[in-house]
Amino acid sequence: MSALGPDEIKRYARHIVLRGVGGDGQQRLKAARVLVIGAGGLGSPAIAYLAAAGVGTLGVVDHDTVSISNLQRQVIHQSAGVGLPKAESARAFVAGLNDHVSVVPRTERLTAQNAPGLMADYDLVLDGTDNFSTRAATAAAARMAGLPLVSGAVSMFDGQVTVFAPGGPQFTDLYPDIPDEADLPACEVVGVLGAVTGVIGTLMAMEAIKLITGLGDPLIGRLLLYDGRAARFDEMRYT
Repeated sequence: MSALGPDEIKRYARHIVLRGVGGDGQQRLKAARVLVIGAGGLGSPAIAYLAAAGVGTLGVVDHDTVSISNLQRQVIHQSAGVGLPKAESARAFVAGLNDHVSVVPRTERLTAQNAPGLMADYDLVLDGTDNFSTRAATAAAARMAGLPLVSGAVSMFDGQVTVFAPGGPQFTDLYPDIPDEADLPACEVVGVLGAVTGVIGTLMAMEAIKLITGLGDPLIGRLLLYDGRAARFDEMRYT
């Protein structure tokens, strides 16, 4: 692991003095290569907090462009960026926040065919996509590559997050049956409260930081459920 420079020592001072992270943990963050699938409602806060934390390389995969309806929840994008590819908008945001972080934008849709190539050379994957087929393809590719996957989802006022890790319960254990996409509520139809994506996306960043630094107990085999209206977290175990 490469040493932290003077500016990095000042920037990450609150991490370095934090028991459980420290200088070693910060160096692990600097050395980490994290791939974020989706730079939307979940990917935005995840990218923001991973970049602020000093993750050395962030890959961002998103085929879409920024639209004005995104700005209610996708907080790394700006009004002036409407029409730009989200992956490029994410790179611009990170460049303004932390020039110690390298962003690799990929303006394409993840599929079962290209997922292995997209995940090559990364240590960890975060999935913030909004359709089941992409989530399933991401999980299958991460499992084949032996990579831990932090997975989040939101709808309306609720959200969930879990971690699929090598040797632990996997996506197919949590979702043994493939649902019909027509039966799944789309954000465009039922809506989503913007702050809910902030809660879940930030939790995804937290789980990624824990996996990178070895801190705490990741959500492996545990699905954390958030009810925004009741202000309540619940947990479901799966094997």
